[in-house]
Amino acid sequence: MLDIKLIRDNPDAVRKRLADRGRGDEAAVDKIAALDQRRRKLVSDSDALKALRNIVSKEIGALKSKGQDTSDKVAAMKKVGDDIAALDRDITATDEELRGILLTIPNLPHPSVPEGKDAADNPEIRQWGHKPEFTFKPKPHWEIGEALDILDFPRATKISGSGFILYKGAGARLERGLINFLLDLHTRGHGYMEIFPPFLINRASMIGTGQLPKFEEDMYRLRDDELYLAPTAEVPVSNIHRDEILRHEQLPLYYCAYTPCFRREAGAAGKETRGMIRVHQFDKVEMVKFSHPDSSYDELEKMVANAEKVLQLLGLHYRVILLCTGDMGFASAKTYDIEVWAPGQDAYLEVSSCSNCEDFQSRRANIRFKDKDGKNRFVHLLNGSGTALARLFVALLETYQQADGSVLLPEILAPYLGGVRTIRGK
Repeated sequence: MLDIKLIRDNPDAVRKRLADRGRGDEAAVDKIAALDQRRRKLVSDSDALKALRNIVSKEIGALKSKGQDTSDKVAAMKKVGDDIAALDRDITATDEELRGILLTIPNLPHPSVPEGKDAADNPEIRQWGHKPEFTFKPKPHWEIGEALDILDFPRATKISGSGFILYKGAGARLERGLINFLLDLHTRGHGYMEIFPPFLINRASMIGTGQLPKFEEDMYRLRDDELYLAPTAEVPVSNIHRDEILRHEQLPLYYCAYTPCFRREAGAAGKETRGMIRVHQFDKVEMVKFSHPDSSYDELEKMVANAEKVLQLLGLHYRVILLCTGDMGFASAKTYDIEVWAPGQDAYLEVSSCSNCEDFQSRRANIRFKDKDGKNRFVHLLNGSGTALARLFVALLETYQQADGSVLLPEILAPYLGGVRTIRGK
């Protein structure tokens, strides 16, 4: 959520930065400014009447002590009390309307974010490794997985509908091994504390990270319980310190967590709908940081490096992309995407997205810290995929497929697979 003071003091600058996103959100700035002005007038009027009531109440007390008649003043103060109550009701209603609009406005892009309309305008920052070469035409993962009997899409559809995955045998073991590999890397190698959070999330938590109210239709909801299936571990982990005040010496806090992720929008028409690319349920290991504002952009670069390390250790070719203003997520001030190469599809696939949300989420979730001067300030929140499992699984199958149809996995995964590196068909 944006700071109302920023909109009040610099409406033109806020309008311009929202316009850079290209979604029309700048139109709400005037409405927010008008509501803010109305609220301040209501508060001023209410405070003035309360001050008057205090003065007259003292006068009434003095008159009563002298035995003088106070009926006129008492009647007048009853009217003042009614006026104060009406003003306070208006203030509450205005606060609710103002917050409702603010909750739908996206974060402002950081000045270092390039302007652009969509993914076509995202600049490439760097690449690592090289595209693998084959002596045969590489197959896509769905053909590899079905031939090796480690993926079963028809039965997944029978169980749940389209957009789901059923892992079998060595495929299930590989998925489980990758989760453990990622958690071990981030906890032992990168200093994150492992969290195993609830997968069902309440509404306040979803509002805190920005999924609600704007994107409610994209979420799976348990209507009878007012709970939501986690769309990402970012939501429960970022809300660990909701409504808390941390100490400055605690920062930065590094957390990582595995959760399955549930998203209704998967498999949208015209998008990658075959295989494992866009699904309703997938596994992910997420990194979350609670940072001091002065160092949050250094922490973002470290987080990107942590995600890159996964692909480097697995020997997978990838590139890092900086998202332009028109392609950024709702809560983000700056985002890097990491795209892994999938040779069976001759395409790059997003496998990690690392974002600095600055104080946008912490302001919604009321997460603060007490600085060295004793002042309460909002922390900066960062999140990043470390990484998404389905597309990592895809890249491994397609990169390490062999001419005989088997898959020879990287040696670093052997301890997580019972010492086995090769997946062969039966």
